[in-house]
Amino acid sequence: MSFPRKVFEFLKASSVAHAKWDYEVSMSILKNRKKMLILLALCLPILAVTMLEAGDMIGSKTAYAPAFYSTGIFLASIAIGLCAGLITGCIGAGGGFIITPALMAAGVKGILAVGTDLFHIFAKAIMGTSVHKKLGNVSVKLAGAFLVGSAGGTFIGGAINKGLYDKDPLLSEAFISLVYAVLLGFLGFYALADFLKSRKGSAGGDAHGGPSGATGLSIKVQNIKIPPSITFDEDYVPGGKKISGVIVAAGGVIVGIMAAIMGVGGGFITFPMFVYVFGVSSMTTVGTDILQIIFTAGLAAVAQYAIYGYVFYSLAMGMLLGSLIGIQIGALTTKVVKGIHIRGFYAVSILAGFINRAATLPKKLTELEVINLSKPLVNGIESAGNVIFWIVVSAFAVWVISKFVTNIGTLRGEDEAAAPVLAKEKV
Repeated sequence: MSFPRKVFEFLKASSVAHAKWDYEVSMSILKNRKKMLILLALCLPILAVTMLEAGDMIGSKTAYAPAFYSTGIFLASIAIGLCAGLITGCIGAGGGFIITPALMAAGVKGILAVGTDLFHIFAKAIMGTSVHKKLGNVSVKLAGAFLVGSAGGTFIGGAINKGLYDKDPLLSEAFISLVYAVLLGFLGFYALADFLKSRKGSAGGDAHGGPSGATGLSIKVQNIKIPPSITFDEDYVPGGKKISGVIVAAGGVIVGIMAAIMGVGGGFITFPMFVYVFGVSSMTTVGTDILQIIFTAGLAAVAQYAIYGYVFYSLAMGMLLGSLIGIQIGALTTKVVKGIHIRGFYAVSILAGFINRAATLPKKLTELEVINLSKPLVNGIESAGNVIFWIVVSAFAVWVISKFVTNIGTLRGEDEAAAPVLAKEKV
């Protein structure tokens, strides 16, 4: 397998792992009446106040009030959360990658979009994760070393974003857009090639695939003898496995930096890193990943963005509310749509995010005087990128919701048929 292909499989597995976590956390909130009432209690006053158009964003280049723009942007945050949830629930991957680009496309500054997305992830993790159910699968030493690294990484990533923004807000916008354009471009084009091959019958697997099995890389990594050594997976391997704590912490640094720069919580890369690079069992990884997302997203959101006013709490709550609805609808819709269509939409949705961020770069680079293009041209390119992005995302949302509505009878019948079986299992 070629190196680019390995990277694609790694990133795709990352996207799938993050979506799985997002789905499980969202279902935990949806099935708990008390949690839903708390969320509604937070969202309804925000909506009521924004309806009055009582406030504007205040502050300067270096600080913002933790407020809101307007009713329109709050409703847009709900729509963004809904679309991201539909993608996550239906496709099983990719939804978390479009939130920050979508917020930026809606007019939110890049650093505010990153901070708000991180806070949204942190709030969802706190509300929806039952950590005590997974703690038996956590290697305390492994988690400790990783969290020390990820904590340091969040400060590095946050310092990069804040430093660029303090130097020039345009530089910050260009940097965040470039990071997303590279990531989504690589992932999107490979996903598209994967989809086209699957249509011809030359590629197997489903939309939720990814690399599997032991890797030679994990064996090599475990053979690197740098003290202190950490033993893990004692319950699955006689005597357990060993890995250098320094390497685990270094992995945490990478995750923390990515989380703080992109606003994705770090969960999207932790799972494949633990399983395919460190050689940790899936069960241990799940428990550790839960703790990692809570602490990394929380530390990045609060210590790196919230205290500087780079979080819109109202938008975070709007996205959380929208994503819960979207994930539920998307997950149910997978029962009545073809897998090949899911593969196609996965590639198209990722590429839409790539086009949106890439289309902003000519304007940003021209304003930074790195290149020299006419203002009408760069404005036209940016507008075209926005239009393409919203058309693709809206079309996907309409398609999923229409499939859900037209097949609601079928879905209800499946649930009724499954109810007696579930009742017996509980007994």
